[in-house]
Amino acid sequence: MRVRIKICGITRPADGQQAAALGADAIGLVFVPGTPRHVELATATEIIAALPPLVTVVALFLDPTRAEVERVLAALPIDLLQFHGNEPPEFCRSFGRRYMKALGMADGAEAAAAQARRYSDAAAFLLDSHATGQRGGSGQTFDWQRIPRDLERPFLLAGGLHAGNVAEAIRQCRPYGVDVSSGVEAAKGIKDAERMAAFISEVRRVESE
Repeated sequence: MRVRIKICGITRPADGQQAAALGADAIGLVFVPGTPRHVELATATEIIAALPPLVTVVALFLDPTRAEVERVLAALPIDLLQFHGNEPPEFCRSFGRRYMKALGMADGAEAAAAQARRYSDAAAFLLDSHATGQRGGSGQTFDWQRIPRDLERPFLLAGGLHAGNVAEAIRQCRPYGVDVSSGVEAAKGIKDAERMAAFISEVRRVESE
């Protein structure tokens, strides 16, 4: 089973380049002002320019205005939008881009399943440990048994993943992909090459089991 890997919260061109070189399928750029992994457009431009081809660039938003999303799309070659807040489905789909919707698993499986049904045209869901509409990136896991069994879209597993637990997470949850940020950092927003390498190595190892 091929498991996709997204390294989120990239803030430096060298980190994005290193993540791609190690085998990450996608990187996440955070456009949420006031958060430690927020990037300005100029920095995001440099990060994307440093990437090799065929690496997916994901732009993450939390309850943005339409103008904020359009500003990013006008300036950068974004492949996928990721919405982490209370954005209504109509808003998410209105940009004519494929999007991924984060589902807060702190509210339980039934609430997550209900949310998923609202966003039936999402390209994928991202299951994180936060409550609906709250910020992710807490570095906390959630009870993987809460994952709804009837999701009709692929899902990425997030929330407290690192090299020490990602193999078991994949065994239990069988996600389409995994999303990591704090679990491969030396400090908030600063990725650690050794931790990224260890994380990706564990994903690739468990794929062959």
